[in-house]
Parts: sequence; C-alpha cells; structure tokens
Amino acid sequence: MAAWGRAQAQRWAGGAAGWSSDRYSAGFWNQTGGVSVGQSPAAYDRSVSTRLEPGRTLSLPLLVLGQGRDLASERGVECPGGLPAPSEPGLVERARAAKAALGDRVFILGHHYQRDEVIEFADVTGDSFKLAKEAAARPDAPYIVFCGVHFMAESADILTASHQQVILPDLAAGCSMADMAAISQVEDAWDDLAEMGIVDLLIPVTYMNSSAAIKAFTGRHGGTICTSGNASTAMQWAFDQRGGLRSEAKVLFLPDQHLGRNTAVRELGLSLRDCVVFDPHQPAGGLTREQVRAARVILWRGHCSVHGRFSLEAVEAARTAIAGVKVIVHPECQYEVVQAADEVGSTEKIIATIAAAPDGTSWAVGTELNLVRRLASMFPTQHIAFLEKNVCYCSTMNRIDLAHLVWALESLVAGRVVNQISVDADVARWARVALEQMLALPGEAAKD
Repeated sequence: MAAWGRAQAQRWAGGAAGWSSDRYSAGFWNQTGGVSVGQSPAAYDRSVSTRLEPGRTLSLPLLVLGQGRDLASERGVECPGGLPAPSEPGLVERARAAKAALGDRVFILGHHYQRDEVIEFADVTGDSFKLAKEAAARPDAPYIVFCGVHFMAESADILTASHQQVILPDLAAGCSMADMAAISQVEDAWDDLAEMGIVDLLIPVTYMNSSAAIKAFTGRHGGTICTSGNASTAMQWAFDQRGGLRSEAKVLFLPDQHLGRNTAVRELGLSLRDCVVFDPHQPAGGLTREQVRAARVILWRGHCSVHGRFSLEAVEAARTAIAGVKVIVHPECQYEVVQAADEVGSTEKIIATIAAAPDGTSWAVGTELNLVRRLASMFPTQHIAFLEKNVCYCSTMNRIDLAHLVWALESLVAGRVVNQISVDADVARWARVALEQMLALPGEAAKD
C-alpha cells in the first residue's frame, strides 16, 4: 500500500484561509429593486449583517468569511485574517511609472480572479492556460509578470522561451487544489494501482490546476492535460487510447474530483457508480481491489476551495428569492450543484454567456467573487449576484495585491529579478509532452 507510506510525509497543509472585508460585500437584489430580507430562505442567514455599497440594493444577505460559520458547507467558512486594506493611492502612480519605464520588456498577465487594482495593470486577462499561451506568444518580452498563482506561473515558464523569466509577485500565492496532489502521493497511488493490476488499462488525465511535477507525471505515463473547457474531449481521448468507452479502459483524473465526476457522468454518459474516489491519506486510497477493477474513472480526492463551497441549498434559495433567475456555475462545483444549474462552463464560458444574454437577465453566478463583482460592473443592464451566501474570495489569488506588483516591477526597473519561477528542465520536458498532447486533441475546444 505505497500511497499510505511516503505520502504521509507530505500531507496537504494548505488551509482554507480566506479574506473578508465589509468593503467587499457584494450586493444581491430582488425584482422590485428593494431589500426584502423577510423573503430570504434559510440558505441566506438573516442574522448576518451586511453593508451596501452606494447605489446598490440587497435582498440576500452574505456571510462574510471570517465572520461566521456554516458547518454544512464542504470546507466551512471560518477563516482567519481579513482582505488587506485598499492600496494607498501612491502605489497606483508607482505601478504606472515602473510599467512605463520597463516598456515592452515586461508583459503582465492577470487572471480573472485577481483584484481590480491588479487587473488595471494587466496587458491581458484570462484563465490560466490562455495566459500561459499569451506569454509564449510574446517572445520579445524578457520579463513575464504572472498575477495568478504558482501552478500558472509554472505553466508559463514551461511554455515560454528560455531567455524569458517568469515572475510571481508573491510566492505565497499557491493553489489549495494543486497542493492536494503531491507528486509523492501520486507516484505512490500509481504503485498501488499497479499492484491491483489495472495500470495497463489506465491513462492519467490531469487538470491544468496542478503542479508542474504532476503534469510531468502525466506526460511520462502517456496522458494529457485538460482545462475545464476541454475536459470531456481529453477524457474521451484517454478512453480511446485503451479501447474506448465500451472497453475496460480506465482514467485516473487528477486532482479535482468534481470536474472529473461532472465530465464523466454529464458529458461522457457514465454513471456515478462508474466513479470511485482515491483518497491519498488512506491505505490503497481507501479502495478495494474489486472497487478499482469495477471503476471506469478513478477520481483523485481533491477539490477547489472556492467552487467546493457552492451548495444545492444555495441554488434552491436563489430560485426562490429571485424571479426568473438563471444559475450559472463552474464545473469545479459539486455534482448536485452542477445538475441543478441552468448553465455550466469554464470561466471564459461564464463571461461569454453573460455577455451574450439580453438586458434584464438575472444571474446567480457560482464562481470566484472578484470575477462576479467585475461581471456586475461590466454588464450593468443585467442583474448579477453571487450564488452562495458564503462570500468566498480565492484566498491565495488575493495574495497578489498592488503592493506586491509594484515591488516586482520596481525591482525589474532596478535590474533585480525577484520571485522568478523556474521549472526543472526534466520536469518541464515531460510536462510539455502532456501539454502538447492536449493541444493535439481534436476540436477547437481542446485549444481553450
């Protein structure tokens, strides 16, 4: 039971620490434009105090992280620390001056979940893979400043040229999901599955939200990377490598169990019984040989600490409180939440869907709060709300603030490269194999 051995030395210790601040409380509405707290279902706790921003109305109170608990949610909501105060005005001018001084020598990438104060200075915004590709398409820029999290900067370093240097403004900006699959755990799990006699039938499919080491593992074992937009194409390809869906082929899906389950069941037509969850903290993943042999998809026990919070109760509450609301969620959400939603899609698809909707459409959006707030500002003729009462920022993404960005840029102006992300050459080689396999998948969606 190899996974119960070496892996215990690397148990995941990344907490669910979140940020909280009254100034970031997002607003919800009712159809009359007034506050109707008395109509709020139990999923929106009326005892929670909220603060409205000027000109906004509120009908669905929010439970701000760090100010309450909800033991029914997947990971709880009691999180230490608060969202750092707004950056001092002088930092804005310093960021402008440093960026102007660097000119075309720097290319700044901003993930959709970043704060507005950081997004203001991004040369391009997008999801993780899009941003890595954008960096690779700018070979004339020697410095790539990635305002995202660690695995994203690793992907950019893998895909960019050797003369380019990738910088992460705060090295503490990690990803709890990526940290849930340490390379020693995954290697031990593969050994366990080999002992059970199934690896000849098995192909790994690894979500983009993973470390470079896990991507390299995937490349060495003939698998592919996927994004939330092309997961079904990637999983179908993996099955086809071992005889197709009608054969005994199996997929090991890393590291997000919810995306893997939603893809297998909703997109490929498998059943929930066809999926088992491998827990790296249990001997042999907590599975019997019979369970593994009967399974078609072996899901790693990982999840997104943001999207895992959204609940079926919140979907039902939003439908009760908001007449005609459309619920749109990310496929990293739990299966029952995705099943209950009207629309499901990647971050890019969520943005595109809302952008294409007619004026007056009401949305309850199940994704990271910075993006939901930005969508509400981008599309003021639509009614856009955060789906869950638990106001949830991506805590590690929010570590990238304007102060860290200014420090990174001013260091470059002074001739110092700080917080460079550099992936080991052999790891990068095999990770690129897996990424290139994704780019070779059929269909345009595989390139997203």
